[in-house]
Amino acid sequence: MKRTNSSARRCAVVGLALALTGAAAAADPAGTAAPAGNDPSQFARGAQTWAATCARCHNMRDPKELRDDQWRAVVAHMRVRANLTGQEARDVLAFLQESN
Repeated sequence: MKRTNSSARRCAVVGLALALTGAAAAADPAGTAAPAGNDPSQFARGAQTWAATCARCHNMRDPKELRDDQWRAVVAHMRVRANLTGQEARDVLAFLQESN
């Protein structure tokens, strides 16, 4: 049953990330209002990687549970344990920091 709950949470997180990404793109199709470094596709990739990778080993945490600097340390540590590429780690970190 735990696997079902994790799958449902993964689907919900990925769906939310894609919905938010789509809403941001629809609100500003030219991308002119996005601040530097705010990449909607990076946010979506980070949400997908976070949902698929982190939930394999433990329950997914709410991104609001930790501050940006704390997420930076967690992602650096978990990058090694989860065998994430540098880009995947950056994507996950961007998702977590933009979500809190």
